Amino acid sequence: MTIPSDPCPPLTLNGDPVSLEEVLDVAEGKRRVRLSADPAFRERIAQGNAFLETLLNEDGVVYGVTTGYGDACTRAVPVADVASLPHQLYTFHGCGLGQTLSVEAARGVVLVRLVSLCRGVSGVSLELLEHLVWLLEHDVLPVIPEEGSVGASGDLTPLSYLAAVLCGEREVLDNGRRRPAAEALAERGLTPYRLKPKEGLALMNGTAVMTALGVFAYARCAYLARLATRITALSVHALAGNPYHFDADLFAAKPHPGQGQVAARLREDLHAPTTPRNSPRLQDRYSTRCAPHVIGVAEDALPWWRQFLENELNSANDNPLVDAEGGKVMHGGHFYGGHVAFVMDSLKQVAANLADLLDRQLALLVDVRYNHGLPSNLSGATPERLPLNHGYKAVQIAASAWTAEALKLTMPASVFSRSTECHNQDKVSMGTIAARDALRVLTLVEQVAAATLHAACQGVEQRSRQPNTPPLPERLAGFLDECRRDIAPLEEDRALDSDLNHLCELIRDRRWSLYDAG
Repeated sequence: MTIPSDPCPPLTLNGDPVSLEEVLDVAEGKRRVRLSADPAFRERIAQGNAFLETLLNEDGVVYGVTTGYGDACTRAVPVADVASLPHQLYTFHGCGLGQTLSVEAARGVVLVRLVSLCRGVSGVSLELLEHLVWLLEHDVLPVIPEEGSVGASGDLTPLSYLAAVLCGEREVLDNGRRRPAAEALAERGLTPYRLKPKEGLALMNGTAVMTALGVFAYARCAYLARLATRITALSVHALAGNPYHFDADLFAAKPHPGQGQVAARLREDLHAPTTPRNSPRLQDRYSTRCAPHVIGVAEDALPWWRQFLENELNSANDNPLVDAEGGKVMHGGHFYGGHVAFVMDSLKQVAANLADLLDRQLALLVDVRYNHGLPSNLSGATPERLPLNHGYKAVQIAASAWTAEALKLTMPASVFSRSTECHNQDKVSMGTIAARDALRVLTLVEQVAAATLHAACQGVEQRSRQPNTPPLPERLAGFLDECRRDIAPLEEDRALDSDLNHLCELIRDRRWSLYDAG
C-alpha cells in the first residue's frame, strides 16, 4: 500500500459507525486501519467468542459449528470433526469464476467485513480481527472472483477466498502482484490462521462484497452527477443556449432539493443574469433545458442511497448472531442483501440517464442544424483541409454505442431471485450482481462523459472565436484551462482513444474539484 507523505490518522475500528468516505480512503490506499485498544471493545469481542464456547460445551449443538450448513443444518457433525468444519466451508465454496476484483475493491471487501465483525455479535475472536487488519496493513489481499454470489446467504462464494487466504490457501495480490497466499504469509513469517468454530461462517455469511462494490458505485455516481452538471454548462455556452432555463424562481416552483441544487450550479457556472420579462431565446432542447431534472434525480437519491449503504456497512450481517450479554444465539437472515440490491438497481438507472443526457448534448454539438453556427462535427481543420477531416463524427457514434449499452444494462437484477441450495435459499437478493452491473454502467457513463467533455471544450473554444460572443464565465474558463493541461484541442483529425482513456482515468480519480461534495 502506498501511504501518503502526510497520511490521514489511522481509521480506528471499535464497533462505532464507519462512513462511506472512510471505506473509500482505506480502499484507495490513503488511510491505514487499526483495532481500538479500548478494553471495553476488546472485552466485548472476547465475550462473544467465550459465550459461543460455553454454549458449545453446555448445549453441544450450535448451528454451523456442530451441524452442517444451510439445508444440512439437521445433520450432526461429529465432535472430532468440528474443528475441520470451517475449512470445509471455504473449500467447497471455492467455485468463483469470471474476472477478479481490483486491488482497491479487495481492500474494500476486507475492511467492510472487518467493520461488521467489530460489532461484537458474530462470535469471532480478537485474533481473527487482528489477522484481517494484518492483510490491510501489509497489502496482502485475497484474489476474489466476481461471479458466483446470489446475495443471500450473503456473498458466500467470493468471501470464501478471504477465509482461504487467512488460512494460507489460494492466491493473493501482494502489493499488486498475484502469487500463492502460502508464499506471501511465509515470506513475512506469519503462520496460516486456523479458523475457530463459527469463524468461517462469520467471515463468509455476509454482504461485504456487494457493500464494498456499492461504496465505489456511490462515489463514482456522485462525482458523475457533478461532472455532468459542469459539462452541461459547457454545452449550453458552446451552443449559445438560453441561461434563463435555470432561473431560481422557476425551480422554486418545483422544489426537489437536488434538482434545485443542479440549477443553482448551472446559474453560477453560466453567470446567468436576471431573467428578462420575456427571453429572446425561448426554449432549448430538453438535453440542456431539462438537465437539472435529469441530474437532479441523482442528487436527490444520493442521501437515501447513503443511508442504505451505511446502514448495511455498519450492520452485523452474518447468521446466527451471538448475544453474549443476553445469553442467546439469534438465528435470522441478516445476510440478505436486499437494500444494497435496491440501491444498485436504482443507481444504475439514474447513471444511465446521465449518459443519455450527455450523449444527446454531444449530438447537438456536432450537428450544424442544432449547434447555432459551430463547424460541422466541431472540426478544427483549416478550410483547405476540411474536406479530409471529420472531427467528432466517430466519437459521437461511439458515445451512442456506450449509451445504448448502459441503458440496456439497467434491467434490475434484484427481480431475478432464483431458488438455490435445495430450496433453503429460496429467495435471494442478487445484490452482488446488481452492484457489478452498476459498476459496468458507470464505466460506460464515464466514457460518454469523457467524449462529451472533450467535444464541449472544443465547442466552447470555437464559440469564443465567433463575433458578439460573451466571454466565457470565470468558473468555466478555469475548468477549461484545467482540461487543456491534459487534452489538446482537435485540429487535424487524430485518434482520440488515448485522450478518452486518459479522461476516463481522471474522472475515476475524481481529478477536478466540482462544486461541493454534499
